Amino acid sequence: MTTEDSEAQVEPPSLAEEAGVAKDFLEGLLASFELTGQVGSEELDEETVEVAVTGDDLGLLIGPKGQTLLAIQELTRTVVQRKLGARSGRLLVDVAEYRKARRAALERFATGVAGKVKEAGVATALEAMNPSDRKVVHDTVNAIDGVTTTSEGEEPNRRVVIMPDSAGQGS
Repeated sequence: MTTEDSEAQVEPPSLAEEAGVAKDFLEGLLASFELTGQVGSEELDEETVEVAVTGDDLGLLIGPKGQTLLAIQELTRTVVQRKLGARSGRLLVDVAEYRKARRAALERFATGVAGKVKEAGVATALEAMNPSDRKVVHDTVNAIDGVTTTSEGEEPNRRVVIMPDSAGQGS
């Protein structure tokens, strides 16, 4: 039909447009909480933009284990979707470089557990994690020879299992 054709021809918003709407929303959020910070954005690749809030005393926006940050990211994505009518890429939100520190800690933890799994030859199930944390663990462990990963369980209790890689072991 012609309606579908015209909808299909609508250009999705650029990452810069998405970042602009996200920045406006996050600046308003900072003001609402009477927090001081700067909001900037960076295109990480051709389909991912990160909008980052920097400043002091921003722990309120991170919350325990980053749960508040995840909620703010979802709210930000929803605002962008509603204001622009669509989203074209991945939109990440970070506060006080929490994601970078969390990623580094998860990589160290996953590497340590993978070493123990290789040594003992026994699978280890990790605690339940959100999807982005699980991805960091999968990516980290799958770059190590002799171990592999899988996820099991249902959200919000889905967890990564690190196990010996039987295909990579000789007799």
